[in-house]
Amino acid sequence: MYSFRASAGLVDLAFTDRYGGVSRAPYAELNLAINGSDSPEAKAENHRLLLADFADGAPYADLYQVHGDAVVDAECGVRPEADGIVTTERDLVLLVRTADCVPVLFADEAAGVIGAAHAGRKGMAAGVVPATLARMRALGATRITAWVGPHVCGKCYEVPAEMQEEIAAVEPAARATTSWGTPSLDVGAGVLSQLAREGVETVDASRCTRESEDLYSYRRDGAGMSLGALIRLRGA
Repeated sequence: MYSFRASAGLVDLAFTDRYGGVSRAPYAELNLAINGSDSPEAKAENHRLLLADFADGAPYADLYQVHGDAVVDAECGVRPEADGIVTTERDLVLLVRTADCVPVLFADEAAGVIGAAHAGRKGMAAGVVPATLARMRALGATRITAWVGPHVCGKCYEVPAEMQEEIAAVEPAARATTSWGTPSLDVGAGVLSQLAREGVETVDASRCTRESEDLYSYRRDGAGMSLGALIRLRGA
């Protein structure tokens, strides 16, 4: 069920893998996508199973992700168009979804502020990670830790040279080359560079989604399959 799971004080967080759910092939098993042709009943059951294991009985708040830099305050039962989400509410799980893009989880336990971001190529360049940090700091966060989850690596993310130049002009650390020698982007490296400039302590819990069969990958598997990144601040 998990590619990575950890607790830091009262903060619980995890990045999922594809196992432990009920979706049938080709979506097997723990598909958390909103869209796509996987059974709605299966996806609902996958969410129920995941939340029951991660934070039994806790509500969750998520997003309709649009590859931008908008950041919202979490509200249970509402799914706004945004790519960053933050909260000071205890025992509310934040959830973002990825399938090659970079999931980032954030916490300042002492200040009681947590956040999550979905940083794809466009969102990374637009600055969704710094925007999420800025919103957390506006809520009182001062010592933020970030966890970076599974995403497609630079050796596997081939792009046209023009696209590489466009993104690298904004974030030079994202420039990369595939293992077969063509232009690529390393969005994860771009995110890590942004976090470093922001002075944020970072835990790199990433693996390449395309290279890892236990993870969903848009480039390898196609659309309609998603992993989850979850975080909550326990009340006690």
